[in-house]
Amino acid sequence: MDSIVGLLQRPWIHALTGTLVLLVVAWLAGALTRLVLLRIMRGIARRTAWHWDDALFQHGVFHWLARLVPALVLQFGIQLVPGVPDRAERLIGNIAMALMVFFVVMAISAALSALEALYRATPAGGQRPIKGLLQLVKLVLFIVGALLIIGTVTDKRVGLLLSGLGAMSAVLILVFKDTILGFVAGMQLSSNDMLRVGDWITMPGAGADGDVIDITLYTVKVRNFDRTIVTVPTWKLIAESYQNWRGMAESGGRRIKRALYLDAAGVHFLGEDELARLSQFRLLADYLDRKHGELDKWNRQLGEAGEQPFNRRRLTNLGTFRAYVNAYLHQHPKIHRQMTCMARQLASGPNGIPLELYCFTATTVWDEYENIQGDIFDHLIALLPEFGLALYQQPSGQDVRALQPPPAAAPTPLPACDHTPLTGS
Repeated sequence: MDSIVGLLQRPWIHALTGTLVLLVVAWLAGALTRLVLLRIMRGIARRTAWHWDDALFQHGVFHWLARLVPALVLQFGIQLVPGVPDRAERLIGNIAMALMVFFVVMAISAALSALEALYRATPAGGQRPIKGLLQLVKLVLFIVGALLIIGTVTDKRVGLLLSGLGAMSAVLILVFKDTILGFVAGMQLSSNDMLRVGDWITMPGAGADGDVIDITLYTVKVRNFDRTIVTVPTWKLIAESYQNWRGMAESGGRRIKRALYLDAAGVHFLGEDELARLSQFRLLADYLDRKHGELDKWNRQLGEAGEQPFNRRRLTNLGTFRAYVNAYLHQHPKIHRQMTCMARQLASGPNGIPLELYCFTATTVWDEYENIQGDIFDHLIALLPEFGLALYQQPSGQDVRALQPPPAAAPTPLPACDHTPLTGS
């Protein structure tokens, strides 16, 4: 019993017991603070119509602030514990101070994240994102916090640490090269409004063809149309070229630029019977009336030379079909009326005569655009025989077999010879 009493009277036992009691008090103070503070802030966030308090609460700003209380209890309570050596007291106080610096840095970082979420919800947030800029601010904040924590724990002045970092500036530039390039590129993209979240971009060199879903200090994430995610370095969007389809989306029209390749063998002058039949087309009535008057006037001026068919101007089935396509596009309800709309004939080639449709749909939605384009070409391809035209296509195996002559019939075998010798009577 005397030995136990003597052991309890030793100074280090008092110091250890006081330290354990201090740790329990710090834990209880932290738990009580989190319980009260978070409940109060949760109630305020639910009752008010403001959004900033909701954002601060959701990003954990108050959770980090509540963790300051145990560090404060350790910082000032260790001085009241009897028997603690000065060196241990200084070390515990430094650790508590370093923890407070860490919690403050994390609270500021969470507040910056809440600020970015609030800004992203505004109309300007979709056009000029500030995520990359805030990431740079966080990086600087973490570097400063790390220096303060190291200086606090080691009892060194921050100025001495900074002087040491100055001597390593070349190494730091190499380490933070991507950060510097990303920051400069992000500022250029934002200030010149070159890229926004939601833009459809095409960058073949990076394998990107889809919508931008995130712009950060280091990378730009693109969700391709095959649902894969491509990560492109931010600086690469400044150093290399890419195609942004935002202008098309904002214009309200999407371009159709596709050609029908017509077989040149089917092009001919229209006869009277064909003209009479084509005049029944509603979209060709005005065109044929106007061309008849124009051609009659031209041919009358030829005099006797106009008696020969090869001297006269006559309508062709190809030109009439081109006029029909123009009229069809201009009256189509889903073709944009304020944008370029025409059917043009391109230079002939080994694949026939290209008749290109150049127009814009009245919508930019992908599936609607494809349906409109498909319906237009379905109609025109089916109508080609009415004009005596046909699409050009390479001969297929079936075509080659159809042109081959039928196999010749096998010759009838001769009857077998009878080798029985003839006998005379």
